Amino acid sequence: MSLATITFQFLAEPTDVNFGGNVHGGVVMKWIDQAAYACAAQWSKEYCVTVSANGIRFIKPIRVGQLVKLTASIVHTGTSSMHIYVSVSSGEATESKMTVANRCFISFMAIDKEGRPVNVPSYTPQDENDFQLELVAMHAKNFAKQLDMDFTKTTGVH
Repeated sequence: MSLATITFQFLAEPTDVNFGGNVHGGVVMKWIDQAAYACAAQWSKEYCVTVSANGIRFIKPIRVGQLVKLTASIVHTGTSSMHIYVSVSSGEATESKMTVANRCFISFMAIDKEGRPVNVPSYTPQDENDFQLELVAMHAKNFAKQLDMDFTKTTGVH
């Protein structure tokens, strides 16, 4: 595993449950943010802040007591930004089979002690899958910029 990928693995706990008896979506989002932060910090060697989360997809519920695995990978870098793909899988702790429960693209920015953006190392895709993930991340980045411009133009708010 390279610096471009981080993996977290743990058991879903009773404190993670929602009223329906499954792990709360907000808890899953917290896990995604934590795994992505660790990936961004390892890549950049800097403190990082969350910029956006895009395309978060809840595919199947995670039950309390299940083994949870989050894999966070750098898929695109800008000057100071890192775009990370996070896959969340779950399954019974006594079995080897895990299935994807959630996935998300999340962006971080590396900053210095004064909160100013700092440059990050450039990422280069290694195979066709990496290339496709980078294209999705770049599309999401451009879409978010367009939304920001449209919002500013429509509302006058920056």
